[in-house]
Amino acid sequence: MKIQKSSTSISPFAGISFANAIFNNCGLSQLIDSEIGNRVSTVGYSYSDIIRNYANIIFSGGNCAEDIQTHLGKYLKAIPGNNVPSADTMLRGIKQLAAENQVFTSQQDKQYTFNINTRLNRLNIKSLLLTNQLQPGNEYDFDYDNQVIATCKYDAKNTYKQTKGYFPGVASIDDKIVYVENRDGNANVKFEQAATLSRAYGLLQEQGISINRSRMDAGSYSKDIIKVVAQNSKLFYIRANKCAELFEQILQIETWQTVEINYKLYQVASIEFTRFFAGENYRLVIMREKSDDSQLDLFTRDNFVYRTILTNDWESDEKQVIEYYNQRGKSEKLFDVMNNDFCWKHLPCSFINENTSFLIITALIKNFYNYLVAKISEVFSEIKPTTRLKRFIFRFISVSGKWIYTARQWVLKLYSDRPYEQLQV
Repeated sequence: MKIQKSSTSISPFAGISFANAIFNNCGLSQLIDSEIGNRVSTVGYSYSDIIRNYANIIFSGGNCAEDIQTHLGKYLKAIPGNNVPSADTMLRGIKQLAAENQVFTSQQDKQYTFNINTRLNRLNIKSLLLTNQLQPGNEYDFDYDNQVIATCKYDAKNTYKQTKGYFPGVASIDDKIVYVENRDGNANVKFEQAATLSRAYGLLQEQGISINRSRMDAGSYSKDIIKVVAQNSKLFYIRANKCAELFEQILQIETWQTVEINYKLYQVASIEFTRFFAGENYRLVIMREKSDDSQLDLFTRDNFVYRTILTNDWESDEKQVIEYYNQRGKSEKLFDVMNNDFCWKHLPCSFINENTSFLIITALIKNFYNYLVAKISEVFSEIKPTTRLKRFIFRFISVSGKWIYTARQWVLKLYSDRPYEQLQV
């Protein structure tokens, strides 16, 4: 095999030029600098430079700021007009955007650190409005969950998964993250969650976003949390915890209906729910199936497995309520995407407030990625709006090319027969 080398500088990631241009041309760079403000004039790099180039790193397959110096810097610097900071500058900018921690004390007199970065969360929501992924005046479905992020950073605490880490609360609308609030890894999931949800709903309402339905797991089954959710959404669906009082009511049910859900038969029923709120028209939807073994349930003293959903939706039948609640698996998939595609398992900083900035910034990048891929999928048939990052890199970013200055203008020369020229950037 004969090898011939060339000193010509050709980028293997020429597709990143389109992502960089769309980031600027959609107005996201201007929004970032107008919302966050300017850094010190002598620094030379704006916050939009930092966030845009972190997006460029991720879209090129990198997973840390250092990749801009070891692998990608020379290719990003070749893009005309792209101001490329060093890795240290990027990390310094992320730290500068951190908010002060807040400490809350539980009824057991234990203290937990929370980090609430309202400024970056507001920017993230405004970026979704800018790209028309959310529209003021429309109603949306809202999901909330807490995610353990395993890390051995300086202030990480032991989590219930027996690892050190943080335990952020994350709110999403469809596949878009709309709010992130970090907390100590050892904080109980219900502790101060009502206040967290109030802040999330409040920022959305501030931007004209209304919530039609809210959907949460059993970690939100608490009187004060349910009250906040009910006040801020038309309908809600929350997984209920088992308790003796609840199952005393279930045992009184005489009529069960059989329905098929995901090719499996269940028995379903509904009862009025009055445990937390007297006078409220709340409903408990129950589904049960035969257990695989003959062991009796502690509460019901039979061999059925019970699952319950608390809701204020009386118009949908039991099957519709259960199937809608089961769709929250899509929101849980979002954590897999953030961990593996958008660097949540590679936190760059040492402290919870700095890493909260990183979580929200990468959430903003993920939301921009949704916009970017949807735009590109209109031209590239092999790319869909749901395409994961790795496939996107192989099918779009990984193309050989170089910038050439000719006839007093910059021209991107691509070594490909794919329809890049049809993109409107």
